[in-house]
Amino acid sequence: MAEAHQAVAFQFTVTPDGIDLRLSHEALKQICLSGLHSWKKKFIRFKNGIITGVFPASPSSWLIVVVGVMSSMYGKMDPSLGIIARISRTLDSTGRMSSQTKTAVSGVLFGTGLWVALIITMRCSLKVLLSYHGWMFAEHGKMGRATRIWMGMVKIFSGRKPMLYSFQTCLPRLPVPAVKDTVHRYLESVRPLMKEGDFERMTALAQDFAVSLGPKLQWYLKLKSWWATNYVSDWWEEYVYLRGRGPLMVNSNYYAMDLLYVIPTHIQAARAGNAIHAILLYRRKVDREEITPIRLLGSTVPLCSAQWERLFNTCRIPGEETDTLQHIQDSRHIVVYHRGRYFKVWLYHDGRLLRPREMEQQMQRILDDPSEPQAGEEKLAALTAADRVPWARCRKAYFGRGKNKQSLDAIERAAFFVTLDDTEQGYRKEDPETSMDSYAKSLLHGRCFDRWFDKSFTFVVFKNGKMGINAEHSWADAPIVGHLWEYVMATDCFQLGYAEDGHCKGDTNPGIAYPTRLQWDIPEECQEVIETSLSSAALLAHDVDLHSFPFDSFGKGLIKKCRTSPDAFVQLALQLAHYRDMGKFCLTYEASMTRLFREGRTETVRSCTTESCNFVLAMADPTQTVEQRLRLFRLASEKHQHLYRLAMTGAGIDRHLFCLYVVSKYLAVESPFLKEVLAEPWRLSTSQTPQQQVELFDFDKNPDHLSSGGGFGPVSAAGVGGRRRDKACPTPTLCSPPGFRAPPRLPYVGQRLVRGMGHVSVCACRRGGASRSSRSARSPCGGTWSTVSRKFAG
Repeated sequence: MAEAHQAVAFQFTVTPDGIDLRLSHEALKQICLSGLHSWKKKFIRFKNGIITGVFPASPSSWLIVVVGVMSSMYGKMDPSLGIIARISRTLDSTGRMSSQTKTAVSGVLFGTGLWVALIITMRCSLKVLLSYHGWMFAEHGKMGRATRIWMGMVKIFSGRKPMLYSFQTCLPRLPVPAVKDTVHRYLESVRPLMKEGDFERMTALAQDFAVSLGPKLQWYLKLKSWWATNYVSDWWEEYVYLRGRGPLMVNSNYYAMDLLYVIPTHIQAARAGNAIHAILLYRRKVDREEITPIRLLGSTVPLCSAQWERLFNTCRIPGEETDTLQHIQDSRHIVVYHRGRYFKVWLYHDGRLLRPREMEQQMQRILDDPSEPQAGEEKLAALTAADRVPWARCRKAYFGRGKNKQSLDAIERAAFFVTLDDTEQGYRKEDPETSMDSYAKSLLHGRCFDRWFDKSFTFVVFKNGKMGINAEHSWADAPIVGHLWEYVMATDCFQLGYAEDGHCKGDTNPGIAYPTRLQWDIPEECQEVIETSLSSAALLAHDVDLHSFPFDSFGKGLIKKCRTSPDAFVQLALQLAHYRDMGKFCLTYEASMTRLFREGRTETVRSCTTESCNFVLAMADPTQTVEQRLRLFRLASEKHQHLYRLAMTGAGIDRHLFCLYVVSKYLAVESPFLKEVLAEPWRLSTSQTPQQQVELFDFDKNPDHLSSGGGFGPVSAAGVGGRRRDKACPTPTLCSPPGFRAPPRLPYVGQRLVRGMGHVSVCACRRGGASRSSRSARSPCGGTWSTVSRKFAG
């Protein structure tokens, strides 16, 4: 127990001769280094706060402005038009300053005021410039003179070296669309899905809402948009995520997978050591705001960075009515789960981060630990996998004091959670589909008790060196985790690397204290709740049928050579595959981001349109010519792109209707229109995450270093879904709900999807004149697809 003695800075013993005081120099050294580290982080935050606070100017620009003002004053010029003289007369009332001092102080005060005014003017100008979205609706590849001038002005006002949060105060607020516009777009979106009588009834409800209750609710919503930073995000987080009482596992959490073909090392502890160190390097970049803000249109238009704030040191806390998000400024430890035991691992030694080899050493110590789980410890995390109310009550009753509270605090206040999994997962060439199915399901739900589903993310390392992430959804959306994950994979392979024997580079350090076992005292009543939660979670996990397979026939290159949007291409292929499988169309959800606005998150693109249905029906009709299908394909593709652009620029349908519904609940008024709209199930749910957000390696030189992507669980009551990860392409993710088809169905749906993509590609290539065998048009790997549904018919 040497580490226990080191943890005590001093000991004393009272004897007849007095007090015998014994100091631990090592402990005092660690305390001193810890204090220095804490003050260093506070100083960095203070410095970054100043730099961000004066953006788009810089602190040094203050000196330039003041020196300019003072120089003009000594040159017998008054740049202030008499303001400096007025400041001097005000200072003269004190009678304690000489005339030269008053002149200098007046000049400095005026220069500072001028500097602040310039900053405010630049911010307001940049906000006005960023409110323009006409560039998004311009024809692809064609940019007018006005857009080029606008881009130049944005770059001028954007400063030289923006930090992660520099643009936050310059981003425009999410606009509130007009009620009549939203109602019109809604009716247009459901027209191909409803029978004539149903559509006429819905039209009557919608038109009545638009002229009666709608304007009243809209007034309150506009009032909120003037007052709040974003009129959607807080309600979306609370009512869609935190107030949900169902399980987070499968229903809310999502996952990200490792490189598809490459495993840098098969040593589990080594892979964990490198990856954890890379994650901590990324956390340091976030803390120091060193991550470059993501910008579109040739690094011109910035996206909101607010979601990075809660990436680390965050945990979802269960409540009986609603959950809360707990975020702390800093955490100096992680918690590791292995074989039913929980270990607390410190991240710093001698005032620095543990090096990769030292972290590998800590992971190996955990793997070698022969101790057995305590009573109730092994399956404790099943509480986070099942319904929220039993977990909230159990937490309040059994984890509010003593060692249980201390251990639970260690988990909830950890930087993130780590699982050293005993299974081997990943792509196997001899059995690609089954191996990928098992890999994805393991990351989605595991054994239901070996991931802490409440943490912002759980980092999983498998026995054969494969790894992945399971992320909680309420605090941020997938692109943020995707950005982290790409950085981790690239840093692991191309910067940190491994020695020839597969271990992390560097040397071990026997002076580092061993990981500490968390202690629990879980009564039998609590163990019964754990078993009940595990049974419920296991039923949910068993009900998920997931099919994943590599797709390498073609990739983004071919699609773009056909002068077609890859996103629209994939959505049309999905519509075609779904129609061929089900014989009908359905309400389709595609997630779009609204991060062009401050604190923006997502908006819905309703991918099933009249135009897409016409194209699918033409593909199913053998009498239609290729030219007719091509024309319908072009119309459907352009329509989808237009809807996507509307969603990105704040003119979507569903978030506006959602907020109007929330206002109606606050006002205790019923709206048959809103009630029916929000009750409609999404039978096909899709999402996309950009790949290669961080340019840390070259895909052309390293074509095998392609991520398998990720996915999430079923979201509606019936349907089918899938996920695609394409080289440097968006990643659509489709999910299906409870009670769809039996297990053998999903591979069949996957085959439908592959054939659908092939048929759509032939049509698209006819349009663009590209050859499918063109090598430059093919990605090194097309990507991976996964379809997910519930096994049992409802």
